[in-house]
Amino acid sequence: MNATTALDTNRSRIAGMLPWLGFAALLFVADQVTKSMILARYQLGDSTTITGFFNIVRAHNTGAAFSLLADSSGWQRWLFTGIGVAAAGFILWLLRSHAGQRLFSFALAAILGGAVGNVVDRMMHGYVVDFLDFHLGGRHFPAFNIADMAISLGAACLILDELLRMRRNKTP
Repeated sequence: MNATTALDTNRSRIAGMLPWLGFAALLFVADQVTKSMILARYQLGDSTTITGFFNIVRAHNTGAAFSLLADSSGWQRWLFTGIGVAAAGFILWLLRSHAGQRLFSFALAAILGGAVGNVVDRMMHGYVVDFLDFHLGGRHFPAFNIADMAISLGAACLILDELLRMRRNKTP
């Protein structure tokens, strides 16, 4: 492969990534805007009842999903930031290689947008801002945010993509 062909291939891969990076950026912006609104209007612990099963709250999560390790001494901030940065780098590499695989790339872009949103929170505040609070019968699901929804959607789509891939490979 000559230098011109390699350069064209690289440009093509980068161009194929752009829609997915745009989607990730859109999720990131939506996440950060909603978190900024919560930080501007609510104090920690404030809550507004929306329905009988849903509240808007201001919660700070120093841990991981479902507040895992939230009670640790602070080292977890850097661990989860590092994991988020490493995941973002790996996702960018995967998107560059597989941008033509639509469901797979959609899933990766959703995870990327959410991961970067939560990494920015950890770097800026030392915690992730959560504000969506669902509850039933006095039991509250851990509060979450748009970044968490994007990551969850992306994870579900990765599972679906793998199931569909396995099904295609099984068919004679």
